Amino acid sequence: MTESPSPLFDLAVIGGGVNGCGIVRDAVGRGAKVLLLEAGDLAGGTSSASTKLIHGGLRYLEHYEFGLVRESLSERERLWAIAPHIAWPMRFVLPHVPGLRPRWLVRLGLFLYDHIGGRKLLPATENIRLSGHPAGAPLKPEFGKAFVYSDCWVDDARLVVLNARDAADRGAEIRTRCRVTALAREGEQWRIEAGGETFHARALVNAAGPAVLNLLELADEPAEHGMRLVRGSHIVVRKLFDHDFAYFFQLPDERIFFAIPYERDFTLIGTTDADHHGRLDKVEASTEEIEYLCEGASRFFAQAVTPADVVWTYSGVRPLIDDGSGRPEAATRGYKLELSDEGDGAPILSVFGGKLTTYRHLAEEAVGKLARRLPWLDGQDWTGTAALPGGDFAVGTAQAKISELRARYPFLKSDWAHRLVHSYGTRAWTILGNAQTLADCGEHFGHGLTQREVDYLVTQEWAITAEDILWRRTKLGLHLSHEEATRLSDYLKEKVLA
Repeated sequence: MTESPSPLFDLAVIGGGVNGCGIVRDAVGRGAKVLLLEAGDLAGGTSSASTKLIHGGLRYLEHYEFGLVRESLSERERLWAIAPHIAWPMRFVLPHVPGLRPRWLVRLGLFLYDHIGGRKLLPATENIRLSGHPAGAPLKPEFGKAFVYSDCWVDDARLVVLNARDAADRGAEIRTRCRVTALAREGEQWRIEAGGETFHARALVNAAGPAVLNLLELADEPAEHGMRLVRGSHIVVRKLFDHDFAYFFQLPDERIFFAIPYERDFTLIGTTDADHHGRLDKVEASTEEIEYLCEGASRFFAQAVTPADVVWTYSGVRPLIDDGSGRPEAATRGYKLELSDEGDGAPILSVFGGKLTTYRHLAEEAVGKLARRLPWLDGQDWTGTAALPGGDFAVGTAQAKISELRARYPFLKSDWAHRLVHSYGTRAWTILGNAQTLADCGEHFGHGLTQREVDYLVTQEWAITAEDILWRRTKLGLHLSHEEATRLSDYLKEKVLA
């Protein structure tokens, strides 16, 4: 019996982070037959380890990266509009610290921040006195004046998964737990061995993030750019304040960090910038990084923060272009797209660098480059206006959606409905279906996580393990007990075996 030939894809994308999933979504929406290959879980690496911000990067202005800041700022309201369930505006309080950046310099930077990115809906910068302002209450009294400016929050891992879900809805094939083991050109095609199978594609995208050079080596391709791997670590503590403002803090070593309301009951503090030389499959915050963030927070908050207060840490490795910067925080957050020469045969496009905020624009540019070699990709840019799954409602109306969901499903508690809408948007109705009571949702694993939601995450969002669900599809790992998490893990094992 002869082996049946594998299907031929127009495009195979390797890497299920935000850039890879963004490129898959863009390309399949232009009519291409697209395959995504991811070695682990979607957003299993860098893309779920960000500070969760859609922002212009105020500090990048100090490094004269005006183009990057403009591009990033222009994406804020665009991403908010296509994903109003997982992204929303946030006001940041930047206390003035005497002896560091002078007030006139900060004011100038914020003026540029307000005006170079096409801001329309986000509120402009204002000056405040911290005494008497809600944001001043948890801070030490020595901080008297501050600036307040706008950026946006986003659930980074869900942003990745929703791009993949939309791509799959449009016909893309998504393969997780499918590690690429061999790459070779065969005429005008790429032969790809992954997960024990063989695939063929007319073009290849290397969106492997920190492993981009490893993948080029596997494909026997040269690299035009060097990479600098920079580790960013975050800590999570019980909430330090009760208001909705976030903080942007300056430290004497000229670095900055954020303190952000997180998952309603916590405060997220980060990030660090440290050159990373270790493994990519096990990235963890060092003791020194945890202490550094605790000490930084304790400089500002009246309530001291110690390593004993930390309930969770996470770290990611940013794949930055090596631009020769001395300090890791000064390395550019821009990106480069490297397309192989036409004379080399089937094209491979490699993604170097990038940041969460610019993923959609990066994907648009990447598909545009590939269209020079794959003419059928030359369609209209479309991803900036098409809502991501569940995001088909107007910005600023999420609270109304929560009320609608509770009216339809009266057994939902307020926090549960809030989480469902801010995770799934209008697809929350799909998850709950015809349920009339909590019992209709099947087993309840705790904190509003029911069998219906788990089954949806398995069948529609490629979740396989308890870690996938508790730390990437949701952040319920912060809430569930060990016993509840174990029960979820046992259920998932039974479901997979079935």
